Amino acid sequence: MTAGTRSGLLAAAPYSPGLEGVIAGETAVCQVDASGMLLYRGYDIHDLATRATFEDVAWLLLRGQYPTSRELEYMRRELAEQAALPDPVMAAMRLFPADAHPIDMLRTGVSMLGSFDAELKDSSREANVRKAVRLTARIGAMVPAAWRVVRGGETPRCFEEEPSFARRFLTQLNGAQPPDWQVAVLDTVLVLYAEHEFNASTFAARVTASTLSDIYAAVTSAIAALKGPLHGGANEEVMNLLRDIGDAENAAAWARDKLRRKEKVMGFGHRIYRSGDSRVPAMRDLVSRVGRMVNQPHWAAICEALEAVMSAEKGLCANVDLYAAPVLHMMGIPTALNTPIFACARTTGWCAHVIEQLDQNRLIRPSSRYTGPIRRTIPTAARTEFSCANPDSV
Repeated sequence: MTAGTRSGLLAAAPYSPGLEGVIAGETAVCQVDASGMLLYRGYDIHDLATRATFEDVAWLLLRGQYPTSRELEYMRRELAEQAALPDPVMAAMRLFPADAHPIDMLRTGVSMLGSFDAELKDSSREANVRKAVRLTARIGAMVPAAWRVVRGGETPRCFEEEPSFARRFLTQLNGAQPPDWQVAVLDTVLVLYAEHEFNASTFAARVTASTLSDIYAAVTSAIAALKGPLHGGANEEVMNLLRDIGDAENAAAWARDKLRRKEKVMGFGHRIYRSGDSRVPAMRDLVSRVGRMVNQPHWAAICEALEAVMSAEKGLCANVDLYAAPVLHMMGIPTALNTPIFACARTTGWCAHVIEQLDQNRLIRPSSRYTGPIRRTIPTAARTEFSCANPDSV
């Protein structure tokens, strides 16, 4: 096939903006099935959200099978023991200004972590699984530690003796043991956010991994993609809009005003769901239960009122971010940490995809459809002669 023939075939190939509907690879990690149900390695997200811990899901995603009790205990111990952060990484966190966004700090910190991993250059499957566990553990420690030290607080302990990832995170963040209900709620949030097929950040990680770069580079790429408000940053934007609305009675007028001005309403719509995000029922239930517990039922009421008007006006269903944001807010977690918490959960999924990508790797390099000017020549009058033998000629 000549270059011209190949170019002609590419030009004739169907084009899908944003790669919508394009199958860009194969995966055994995660699926949204024909019914719209999200499955982690074949397990229903509703079952996982109500019956599994984050450690169960981490083992499942990285190892491919649901853990036995012994394997679960091993995963808990490893995540606790690997959580300590290198001193230079913590020193770097202190250099950030107080108004630095935590997701930017996390992106930089993860990039640094790679330099302190003795297995950085070992790309074998088992080495990458070990690195994935370390990454998950250390990201879970870095988020609360960075949040505190950049504001002049002390560096919290890693609490290696604490077997629960969720409890360890909250203890480090607040400097005190959290109530059991907060641990259970955060655990559920982490499970629901742990994986979601070929989303933007996961695809970024796989593209980076396909170049045979290391797993830290791939996760750094993923965090950079996650930051955007059309991806992980959406749950921060959602909390801001819920505060803006203030009361369920204001929701309809607020939403219609936004739609009239053709402004995007965060927390609605999803590229792969048409009849509703399968994670929403579990997260909606959390908002209602936590709202009753802390006497803040208005957040659930605002979300439900928004759902009703967005469905009626635009036919759009809520996505998981609409309900995740108030859940974290009612737990007393600063809104700026919403996206980093998303990253804490999704690291397991990112790493599972990186490992899978490297199992049967092929460089991800799509083609583009050119829309620029046809072949042109430089005007004769604009030509400048330059001789490498006489660089002083110009």
